Parts: sequence; structure tokens; C-alpha cells
Amino acid sequence: MDTVFGVEFDGGVILASDQTNARSILTYQTNLDKITELSSHSAMGISGPNADLVNFSEYISKNLALYELSNDGLKLSPHAQANFCRGELATALRKGPYQVNIMLGGYDTVKGEASLYWMDYLAALAKVNYGAQGYASSFCLSIMDRDWKEGLTCDEAVGIVEKCIKELQVRFLIAQPNFIIKVVDKDGVRTLKFGADPADN
Repeated sequence: MDTVFGVEFDGGVILASDQTNARSILTYQTNLDKITELSSHSAMGISGPNADLVNFSEYISKNLALYELSNDGLKLSPHAQANFCRGELATALRKGPYQVNIMLGGYDTVKGEASLYWMDYLAALAKVNYGAQGYASSFCLSIMDRDWKEGLTCDEAVGIVEKCIKELQVRFLIAQPNFIIKVVDKDGVRTLKFGADPADN
């Protein structure tokens, strides 16, 4: 029932997700942060069961940190990070699959460009301009397809995301009261806005 989506703009990526942690008929919390910072200039939004969500996001982020420490501060590009994630999902697929679907966004400080990647639990990987995971795709992809264009500004990309959130809150059967929106650009990863503070536990 998770919702994660991303929109690439000129010079960065917007990632957004709902903040609900639920299972079966129960809601456990409405201030969960499902967008994990992988490096100073990349982040990953994950949908899936909370156990796999936390396990996989921490496993990837710590392995990327280990790689940086082991290689004299060399950071993997967003493209390399996406392929590392895909490789780990593919390996786990034959052992104990992670039930996670991912939107990974990052800014390549060497090339000076942003990129957004879509991944599913079967380890399919695609570079996209915009994308959504979960039931959100039924509502949001048409909005993104209509409004996305080359050379979007950050404000225009945020506008698309907010349209998607409003559409979900009006049309989607399941209530998702809070969303968190993060931006990844040349200045790094930062939180733009949230419905409920993730630090408020």
C-alpha cells in the first residue's frame, strides 16, 4: 500500500513518499521516512513491508559508505549505485527476495547532471524521467506524462508531485494523510516538506 514517486528536473530530482507504516488492517505510524539518504548527493525511496524496507535501505547505504571508506573517499555515481542495488536484488532473488520497489535519484557531481532510476523487487532497472511505485502509479503516471517536460525547474517538479499527492488524497481508497518530499541536487539531499516530522517518535 506504499506510495513512492520521483520526478527529474533540470539539475536535480524530487523524491516523495507517503509516511504511513501499516500492515493488514492496522496503521502503526504516520510519520515514517521511506526516503533513505545513500550519499551526500543521492537518495532512495522504497516501498514494501517495513522489515524489508529498513533492512534493504540500511544494507545498501552502509555498503556504499564502506566502499567510500575502502577506496580513499571515492564515491559511486548514481548510475553505479543503481546498478549495485540491482545486483543485490538479483542475488537475493534466488535466496530470500527483498519485497521492495525502489525509486533512486541522485546528482552526479563529476558529470554535473541528475538521474532517476526505477527498480522493482524482481531486479528490473530502468532510467526514467519520472516514475511511481505502488498503487500511486495508477493515479500519478498520467499527471506526470502530461506535465513533465525537458528543462523543468525545481518548483515545477514540486508542483507535479503536489498534484499527484492531491490526486491520491482525493481518489485513492486508502487514506495516506502524510507525505514527505525531498530534493537531490548540486547542494546535496534535503527535505523540502513533510506532513509529519519523522523525528517525532
